[in-house]
Amino acid sequence: MQLNLPFESLYIIYALQEAGFEAYLVGGAVRDLMLKQELINDFDFTTNANPQEIQQVFPESFYENQFGTVSITHENLLQQLIKQNWGLPKKNIYQRLLDHETALYKINQKEKIINLKTAKKIHYSLKDKVLDSKKIIEQNAPKVYLPPFEITTFRSDGNYADHRRPESVAWGKTITDDLSRRDFTVNAMAIAIDKQSLKHIFEKQSILENYQLQSNDWQLIDEFQGFQDLKAGLIRTVGNPNERFAEDALRMLRAIRLAVQLNMELEKETFLSIQNNHDSLSFISAERVGGEMMKILASPDPARGVKLLDEGGLLNHIIPELKMGKNMDQSGHHKTDVWTHSLDALATCPSKDPVVRLATLIHDIGKPDTYEKKDQEISFYNHEVLGARIASKIAKRLRLSKKDVQRIFILVRYHMFYYQTDHSDASIRRFIKKVSLENIDDILDLREGDRLGSGAKKTSWRLEEFKKRIIEQLNQPMDLSDLAINGQVIMDEFQLKPGPLIGQILNQLLEEVMENPALNTKPSLIEETQKIIKATNN
Repeated sequence: MQLNLPFESLYIIYALQEAGFEAYLVGGAVRDLMLKQELINDFDFTTNANPQEIQQVFPESFYENQFGTVSITHENLLQQLIKQNWGLPKKNIYQRLLDHETALYKINQKEKIINLKTAKKIHYSLKDKVLDSKKIIEQNAPKVYLPPFEITTFRSDGNYADHRRPESVAWGKTITDDLSRRDFTVNAMAIAIDKQSLKHIFEKQSILENYQLQSNDWQLIDEFQGFQDLKAGLIRTVGNPNERFAEDALRMLRAIRLAVQLNMELEKETFLSIQNNHDSLSFISAERVGGEMMKILASPDPARGVKLLDEGGLLNHIIPELKMGKNMDQSGHHKTDVWTHSLDALATCPSKDPVVRLATLIHDIGKPDTYEKKDQEISFYNHEVLGARIASKIAKRLRLSKKDVQRIFILVRYHMFYYQTDHSDASIRRFIKKVSLENIDDILDLREGDRLGSGAKKTSWRLEEFKKRIIEQLNQPMDLSDLAINGQVIMDEFQLKPGPLIGQILNQLLEEVMENPALNTKPSLIEETQKIIKATNN
């Protein structure tokens, strides 16, 4: 089997070997190489060098913990190579990954309702993005994050009293010692690379972006049958699952995340142990739990991930509110209970953004508390209003950023938007203002998942017409910054001091302009301001 590896990862092993140490590639990168995945960017290494010796080999690195892990960023590794007069290739891992993400962004943009390159009318605040295609990529393409290279001394861990971290760490003597402490068999493999092969690659100090290693250039170290489990599609702990989960309870979430990321099954004893030990998740910080939950939602099969969380008992500690929808019937076009509909909506939501997927999963979270049944008719009056508040609490519990908490609130609060052909242009503009331009595509993705999860068609003529009318209104005023005058103009014109009245005037002007955009001129708004002030004084 050939291995395709970036020069950075090979250089780290080469440098440690040249300094007289053993060095191996370990962890998820090995797993992904065995699965022949492309664009691997998270590389971990293990060595018999202690942290101080590692830092002598990599002076630009940093060592911040007691677990023997020395880290070096991609930028600092390249700086070290430049200082040593290495001839670097044109593209490093970061640049190659950025190219890949940018290409995906361009493809996905073609599917968006607000396609800035094709919309005939564009809000003035977006025009720069249309004129400068490079700028739109820089401002809107997903930011690329590369974790640092981590180089860890062989180690064995002591007791885990708090279900989170070992009380003590001892340096190990062999690669087997190190692999035996790892979580799952598919993560407990290592790759040893032939020293002479690396010398041949690096002796000229002129390197390529990637190298193809032949089967005689490397060796797979697999003491715990991880490769066999990969082929069988099984996630299994290294050794006794009860012991592994007692050491770090977050591993139960990682097991489910790996299963849905890699399209694998949880080995029977491993899953049984999760069911028996799920309460220990309460020892884990909300940040770590939230991070794993969002990775599950970002996986290729998030709905299956949520089902496994439920079956394993872990959902009780993450989003217990979801379970209240089980066996809760719905009427109208719905054919399933609230729980099943929520999972189906998540499964069919077209967005790959885990925040949008979370909003889709919990868009009906307010239904259990608003359930009413009269004359065989079931209703959930204002469930979106209550649901938005509950959704915000869930997002905060998962430690999402303030911006993402607000996104969740908006998407859940307004997911019940309704359109009729006789709706005025002003009502379309008000909808855009409520949801905000940056959330339009997301709420439409949620609606698509909601429809498909209810057994309806992906879209309808009415929804398609609504989308067209949204595009038509993209050049119209929708924000205070769109007004032809601002607070300073009002204060200067009418000799007013700063205060709440200025904000009230501006908000009233915006309402009038949204109803009639022709009013958005300085003379007209000055005249309207005079009327507002007069009415206020009376």
